[in-house]
Amino acid sequence: MNQMPELLDAVSVYFDAIYHCDVEKLDEVFHESSSLFDADEGKIFVDPIASFRADVGSRPSPAGRNQTRHDEIITVDWLSELSAVVKLRLQSHEKVFVDHLAFVKGPGGWKIVSKVWHLESIADISTLD
Repeated sequence: MNQMPELLDAVSVYFDAIYHCDVEKLDEVFHESSSLFDADEGKIFVDPIASFRADVGSRPSPAGRNQTRHDEIITVDWLSELSAVVKLRLQSHEKVFVDHLAFVKGPGGWKIVSKVWHLESIADISTLD
């Protein structure tokens, strides 16, 4: 797909936003109406982007703790030239997450319109670096 480089750039912005706890990068990559979803505790948890943004902005960043980055793209599923779902894995401190990010390309470029995430594991960060 000829849209792949731009989509991968948007995923990179997402990885950077989480690693640096950079809310300006979150604003750059998330659509203003997006929401995040999780069902790890047996019920559906919905977090509007404004709430997620505030949470990310208030936490210490993995970069600030010199944590080695552990992030990867697992799959990209194209729905059309202008929409895709990216499955990825990343670590923030000791928590390892798997995310499904739904992207749509509009006038402002590729934006995440929804995120479904799962806490995959809790790592012993002392053994990773």
